[in-house]
Amino acid sequence: MEKTSSPGLARTKSDQLVETIAAAFKSPVSSGEAPTGVASSDGTGVGATLSRKSSRRVPMAASPGRSSVSGKNNTHIRKCRSAQLKLDLDEVNSCAALSRASSASLGFSFSFTGFTLPADDIDDSKPFSDDDIPEDIEAGKHKTKFVTEPTMPIYLKFTDVSYKVIIKRIATSEEKEILNGITGLVNPGEVLALMGPSGSGKTTLLNLLGGRLMQSTIGGSITYNDQPYSKFLKSKVGFVTQDDVLFPHLTVKETLTYAALLRLPKTLTKQEKEKRAIDVIYELGLERCQDTMIGGSFVRGVSGGERKRVCIGSEIIINPSLLFLDEPTSGLDSTTALRIVKMLQDIAEAGKTVVTTIHQPSSRLFHRFDKLILLGKGSLLYFGKASEVMVYFSSIGCSPLIAMNPAEFLLDLANGNINDVSVPSELQDKVQMGNSDTETRSGKPSPLDVHEYLVEAYETRVADQEKRKLMAPVPLDEEIKSKVSSPKRQWGASWWEQYTILFWRGIKERRHDYFSWLRITQVLSTAIILGLLWWQSDSKSPKGLQDQAGLLFFIAVFWGFFPIFTAIFTFPQERAMLGKERAADMYRLSAYFLARTTSDLPLDLLLPILFLLVVYFMTGLRLSTGPFFLTMLTVFLCIVAAQGLGLAIGATLMDLKRATTLASVTVMTFMLAGGYFVKKVPVFISWIRYLSFNYHTFKLLLKVQYEQNTPTVNGMRIDNGLTEVCALVAMVFGYRLLAYLSLRRMKLHSGA
Repeated sequence: MEKTSSPGLARTKSDQLVETIAAAFKSPVSSGEAPTGVASSDGTGVGATLSRKSSRRVPMAASPGRSSVSGKNNTHIRKCRSAQLKLDLDEVNSCAALSRASSASLGFSFSFTGFTLPADDIDDSKPFSDDDIPEDIEAGKHKTKFVTEPTMPIYLKFTDVSYKVIIKRIATSEEKEILNGITGLVNPGEVLALMGPSGSGKTTLLNLLGGRLMQSTIGGSITYNDQPYSKFLKSKVGFVTQDDVLFPHLTVKETLTYAALLRLPKTLTKQEKEKRAIDVIYELGLERCQDTMIGGSFVRGVSGGERKRVCIGSEIIINPSLLFLDEPTSGLDSTTALRIVKMLQDIAEAGKTVVTTIHQPSSRLFHRFDKLILLGKGSLLYFGKASEVMVYFSSIGCSPLIAMNPAEFLLDLANGNINDVSVPSELQDKVQMGNSDTETRSGKPSPLDVHEYLVEAYETRVADQEKRKLMAPVPLDEEIKSKVSSPKRQWGASWWEQYTILFWRGIKERRHDYFSWLRITQVLSTAIILGLLWWQSDSKSPKGLQDQAGLLFFIAVFWGFFPIFTAIFTFPQERAMLGKERAADMYRLSAYFLARTTSDLPLDLLLPILFLLVVYFMTGLRLSTGPFFLTMLTVFLCIVAAQGLGLAIGATLMDLKRATTLASVTVMTFMLAGGYFVKKVPVFISWIRYLSFNYHTFKLLLKVQYEQNTPTVNGMRIDNGLTEVCALVAMVFGYRLLAYLSLRRMKLHSGA
């Protein structure tokens, strides 16, 4: 009674209770953790804290998604907490009364007002509802919860995985080992982190597990539900690359909407797919920037954290069974990184399997991983529970001598750096023996000896035990296992739908480049200069006819040279995006190629119209409707044929410097072999003119302008021009066919 009679202490206890309860009502329940209980009068928590493992994770035998059973459990928890809250509120009131009595007896004037809530209000209090709207850490706004649907669970096992690359030199070739005997297991509902210093093989291992590397130099076995990798898995696997490969001129909403339309199954309607994209936007806290362009090197857009979340959203939008992420927190601040890792936990808790590489996480991030693989120089240094990694290294004599982040300690070991780390007795003995190969100037073992010791310790103490766990069969029926091995792909849209979506996406992405002031100024200034040089030229005299022929030749060269160097950049610039999307089976290569080439046409044909409207009437060419539109049609054919050659060169070489050099030489050869500069072209070179779109375009322009004036111009016979039209049409399709075959030859992770 002495403690309770003290006014200061009674005041403190009652204030603590009120502040704790008020904070519980103010702070919403996060998506990854259940709320803690309300503090009791003695300062301890009376409500049991529900951990992530116990409260949210569901057994794999049941539905992996959030089921109605969890709703019943949450209702029960809510009622229990409501009853506990009533008891705490009663205690608050009693403490408040005691505080007022004590303060009055001692002459103090404390003004404290207790509060009570009706029972119905307490039962339905928002903080104890499972439908709480979590708070966006960065935006400071509330957002709706994205309901994760149930999906097929996938157990990922890999045993003795090795990978080698062949380095070809001028005279010899060398084989380099990247991975050596990596073994591990990750189940649905778990987050596996791959850690290790730079160059340890984290990204290579992730690519192998995700089916992104298919070469004969891969050893060991990788199974999904005890089945090998198949094309069916592409629709069940999400893969977030380290580099943010996105279209810079599309907005966040457009990027996720196109991903939803292409990747979600055909059973969903267009409206349902668009709604899924909106749900993902709010789940990732991107509602503030959903109408902002992604941005890039020369385009200002969203921040780095928002761009990373857009990349993750493009993959989780399909509700994947297996999600791979390559350093999703690199370059982000600690708050944004924590938010992303919490989101990965939520994804795993819904029955998904998550594997991510992580370079150097903070201590808060490190303790949120379920399993950990530590790599060093391509070898396995540890595999097991992340919570037990410090215990394991302590058991082999490696313990931090100072307080440090566990991730920093592990990376130091993987690098062979044992400063501030206790040296195991086995390594200490080597140093004391005075072996010059292992002893360093500081009297500590070399990084190579540390690495060998760690590899040997893992193989002798843990490796066999973990391999025995891999022998246990997957707890799934044979029907689910057989689905994984299905060789049939699952496209999210039909061929025509893929073409339509990619067509409009291409127009939205490239309209900014085509209608830039630089490009418009270039075309208009060239047109005005030509109009001034050939101002109202007269074709009736031989000299005037010769001058106009020079103008027509320049038009043929300009609209052959200009489009080819624009088209060269098409596939080399989009190679990363094409590889990423084709690896996920977002669309067929044929649908992409046709959409990519046809979406450029409406944009490419607007500037030539503007050019000809200026040049045609300023230079005094045939002022008649027929010749004007035939001239425009001829220029259009030249542009499309030149584009085809540019696409073929770019797709064949996939290198901008080499492609630009080859295009320059090709266009120059076509121009010189056309017969305008040299009347008598040698026979061994003259055949090149028939492959030149400049040559056929020039002849067509002459025939359109002078078909009624003279039978020949510059030695060229004026006829109906059918031969030239057929040649240009053949180039339009022939060059594009060559470009398509070159893309197929690249083997961008999948064909079709």
